[in-house]
This record gives sequence, C-alpha cells and structure tokens, in this order.
Amino acid sequence: MQQFLRLTIDAIQPLFTPICFVLAWGLILLIAWVIVGAIANTYKQARTMHQIPCANCHFFTGNYFLKCPVQPRIALSENAIDCPDYDPVSSD
Repeated sequence: MQQFLRLTIDAIQPLFTPICFVLAWGLILLIAWVIVGAIANTYKQARTMHQIPCANCHFFTGNYFLKCPVQPRIALSENAIDCPDYDPVSSD
C-alpha cells in the first residue's frame, strides 16, 4: 500500500507546481477584481450623493430634527435629487 501511494504521489507531483501557480494568480486576480469593483461602486455612490441639492436649498434648515420643513421625508436622501420644491439660495 505504501509503495502504491509513493508511486501515485510521484506521478502527480509534477502537476502541483502549475496548478498552484494558476490558483495563486487566480486568487490575486480575484482580489484585484473585488477591489476595483468596490472602488467603482464607491465612486458611483459618491457621484449620486453629490447630486443631492438640499444643502443649497432656501428651505434647508440644517437642524438635526427638521432638515427641511417642505419635504422632511426626502431631505438629504437620493429621493431629493429631483425635488419639486427645490429653491436655490440666492447669493445676495
């Protein structure tokens, strides 16, 4: 039995190096793909969040309890991007 195992291991051993090489590079590429995907999602989310106009609105109070008296449910959320009550603050 021991001799059979020794012959089997000796026969399979030349395949270990290429298999480990491919698996190692596959793992590195998978990690790189996940990191690039996370960066892309973060960038996309940041672009969306920068479209929220609430901070420049005339009705925005900045109060923690009532950020917007006109649309309090959507204030500072993605739903406020096309807010019908948006009134930009004048620079007078």
